[in-house]
Amino acid sequence: MRVNTLKRVAVAFALALPGAAIATVVAAPAAHADGCYTWNRTLAQGRSGDDVRQLQIRVAGWAGYRDIVENDGRYGPKTAAAVKRFQQAYGLRADGVAGPQTFAKLYQLQDNDCTPAHFTYGELDNGCGGSGYSGGPLSASQTKQNALRTMWKLEALRKSLGDKPLNVSSGFRSRACNNQVGGASDSQHLYGNAADVTSRTSSLCQVARGARDNGFSGIYGPGYPDHDDHVHVDSRRENNSDRSSNTTSWSAPDCGVGS
Repeated sequence: MRVNTLKRVAVAFALALPGAAIATVVAAPAAHADGCYTWNRTLAQGRSGDDVRQLQIRVAGWAGYRDIVENDGRYGPKTAAAVKRFQQAYGLRADGVAGPQTFAKLYQLQDNDCTPAHFTYGELDNGCGGSGYSGGPLSASQTKQNALRTMWKLEALRKSLGDKPLNVSSGFRSRACNNQVGGASDSQHLYGNAADVTSRTSSLCQVARGARDNGFSGIYGPGYPDHDDHVHVDSRRENNSDRSSNTTSWSAPDCGVGS
């Protein structure tokens, strides 16, 4: 869980200043996306390109019940629906079209390394203390990209729980780490696609039930063996590099969550 950056603190302070000062201080940073990524056109159904793919990463957690947003660079109905849910969650005009207001909110939520406000690469690389995303089946860069999508889904889950903190107890694991903790031989943790989470402010059942709406195709929680003290979430349905079928698998019997 991340403490807000100094930039966000400065912007928040500026909001308390007279109107003229607000316009001067706040207008500039939004234009450059905090050094991460800038969208240069409005996006709607029918558009395609890397800018759509970048948007899909950030709205993947707003896929809706049992659904996912494919990261294919094509702005189809699923992407539009996810954008609309994102807009509704943050009090924006909910039309499913990604324009200046939607991008401004994304700029506000992301840091210079493109991670969302409340999660870090370090936090997701903590299966056994951090290995820099190397040592898994994929390249470090591919694994890190998967972890980024996982973080944006967690950000959406956190927002859906009322902006209540989520703590990651295990994220990416190298093969050596996965063997050390007794993980499944083809665990989604190996690919950067999974996180084990806990919360001090939401029950584990609230987390497990909420995750069904936030793009997670793998959910295991209370009532599933060895998962009574955390909730495991993953994106197995989107993983074309593992040995498992691309299906949804949910099991948290004590919470009424099942496939």
